[in-house]
Amino acid sequence: MSFPAHHSSDEVYGVVVVGSCMTDLVSFTPRLPKAGETIHGHKFFIGFGGKGANQCIQAARLGAKVAMVSKVGKDSFGDNYIENFKNNGVSTEYVGQTDEASTGVAPITVNDEGQNAIVIIAGANLLLNSEDLEKASRVICCAKVVVCQLEIRPAITLEALKIAHKAGVKTIFNPAPAVADLDPEFYKESDVFCCNETEAEILTGIEVCNIEDAGKAGSILLEKGCGSVIITLGAEGSVLMSQGKRTPHYIPTKKVKAVDTTSCFHIIHLQVRRG
Repeated sequence: MSFPAHHSSDEVYGVVVVGSCMTDLVSFTPRLPKAGETIHGHKFFIGFGGKGANQCIQAARLGAKVAMVSKVGKDSFGDNYIENFKNNGVSTEYVGQTDEASTGVAPITVNDEGQNAIVIIAGANLLLNSEDLEKASRVICCAKVVVCQLEIRPAITLEALKIAHKAGVKTIFNPAPAVADLDPEFYKESDVFCCNETEAEILTGIEVCNIEDAGKAGSILLEKGCGSVIITLGAEGSVLMSQGKRTPHYIPTKKVKAVDTTSCFHIIHLQVRRG
């Protein structure tokens, strides 16, 4: 396993993302196929995905100075991924490559309405380990914000959150893919806990169909120890709550035509200065 050195370890980053890199294999079809059915599609492309990498690239495009902590395979997908990070101004110093697994891939089918079906093969993402976090600990502890998800091993995600939280770094946790038996420590280590309505239901048992439901689910998440909670409601917007302001604050969104909902992640507009 190797780490390419493209930036000095003395640099300080506004945002550090610890998480996944997935190569998306995207097929566009008129509709999603039924089980056992073969249908014709009308377009295909290979893209760069993974919840962690998407969040990292988006932060960079919004103007933040960003570093990614992740692992990809020693294969063409991994090489291309590192090149994509560099092209988007993301530090790859802590993007490791391994020959023990392939780069993570996600075959995705998207229908004409923008709905999708996804299969995830995590691959090298599951090999990110404590030793890798130790190598990246300085940039994690010096960041303004650390962002994590659940597409790498949960124990490594939790360890990253703990390193950041102990250093006084603001932590943002996106509990996706959600699991009903999420370790309670995740809530306590999350300054901002951001989930969608489906994830909120899995974590709280509250079916989230409207703003009132989101408020109920948010209250439960706050009781579990989160500093603040954002529950996204797709086209309906999002609901924000915090320990200091428990009354749900509804944030509407502008109506747009969905092209592809793959790996959408709704996040607060972070004012992170360069440097």
